[in-house]
Amino acid sequence: MAKGPEAFRTISEAADELSVPQHVLRFWETKFAFIRPMKRAGGRRFYRPSDIAVLRGVRRLLHDEGYTIKGVQRLHREEGLRRLVSAGGEGSAPAPSQSPASKGRDGLYEALRDLETAKQRLDALLRP
Repeated sequence: MAKGPEAFRTISEAADELSVPQHVLRFWETKFAFIRPMKRAGGRRFYRPSDIAVLRGVRRLLHDEGYTIKGVQRLHREEGLRRLVSAGGEGSAPAPSQSPASKGRDGLYEALRDLETAKQRLDALLRP
């Protein structure tokens, strides 16, 4: 049975979906602070759909468009995560540059959405 589009992915599923080896995803975590999959006890990684969208953009920029790691870091710093997601084909156009305050706020809203989704899933599992 295939997972739905909103399901979390293990590192092997994410690597298969992105056509990169698992060790590349682990390496990218060390180079890009914005790549932070959820980790369960024992360190097992789970990638949210938003993580996959960002990784897809990073992969395209590095592998297809010839960016360097520093180039992707600079692009993230200057234009934010929306630019990386749009590079992966998940968005329509690059997001305009944002002020540091709005970048932080967007990150908080994204984290809140992730937490609310996780709470809904936990509530559904705990119902008798």
